[in-house]
Amino acid sequence: MADTIVTSKVDLAAMATEGLDTLRARARGAFLGLAVGDALGATVEFMTAREIQVTYGTHRELIGGGWLNLSPGEVTDDTEMSLFLARSIVEQGHWSLTCAAKHLALWLKSRPKDIGNTVLRGLRAYVTHGRLEVPPGPGDAGNGAAMRLLPVALCTLGDPELSERCMLEQAHLTHNHALSDAACLSVTRLVQAAVCGRSLSHLRREASELVASIPVFTYSPYPGQASGYIVDTMQTVLYCFFRSRRFEDCLVDTVNRGGDADTTGAIVGMVAGAYYGQEAIPERWLERLSPKLASELVSHADWLVEHSPLGRELGALTGSSVR
Repeated sequence: MADTIVTSKVDLAAMATEGLDTLRARARGAFLGLAVGDALGATVEFMTAREIQVTYGTHRELIGGGWLNLSPGEVTDDTEMSLFLARSIVEQGHWSLTCAAKHLALWLKSRPKDIGNTVLRGLRAYVTHGRLEVPPGPGDAGNGAAMRLLPVALCTLGDPELSERCMLEQAHLTHNHALSDAACLSVTRLVQAAVCGRSLSHLRREASELVASIPVFTYSPYPGQASGYIVDTMQTVLYCFFRSRRFEDCLVDTVNRGGDADTTGAIVGMVAGAYYGQEAIPERWLERLSPKLASELVSHADWLVEHSPLGRELGALTGSSVR
């Protein structure tokens, strides 16, 4: 298991000096980054890098379209599932697998434009049989669990054991595979470290732990695939994140590799959004998002980090009340 995010009272005191406002801003950056990455990548989903280059040159604007014929700034299942999971946590007051499954079933009943086959199969098993964990399956090594994990990562911030348990519960609703599990835990640690203001070298060590334990995730030199297979997804996300130095460059680099671009965009968006912060996200992208969606994402980001173990401890240390 990775080291505890908060390793000492000195670390906690340093974070308290920064205050909950900084954690909220980074959490907002993660949620908004997920949404803009999803919307940016959806336009070029399933295209090759060469096809994108011929059609757009470099794709860098939220123009909609794509195979789903989206409106500019419209998001897909990556953001939608994350939103429904966030609603479930806020409704319950904490992570609840049963409440999460209920909300994802509501999302399924809303007839989303896009839903992966593995997600569909898992949610149907819940709706039909009340199953909260799918059996291990060789075909479950997709990225559908990793792309929706952000609310769980935020609400368990500061308690690695709780975080791991809840993360695997949410993953196993639809995906039960060792590679999916490892990716979900790695992305969770990256997001949590970024929200806590850790350095790029710290995040790189987190990624190195994944590669050391499961070498198939090796991402440099870049293998060149950006499919929905979780290994391809993680290689693309990690390669693009660590070679970039700005949020916009990171997102553009990622989605222009094509493939499952809405999901690689969403995952790298949540990590980069947490690392660079809300202020680093281009305003022209944020303006394309639905105001209602953006407002709800910000509200949930604040609530989740405030009610996390770390948020509560910081609030108690500084005398701040949880809203």
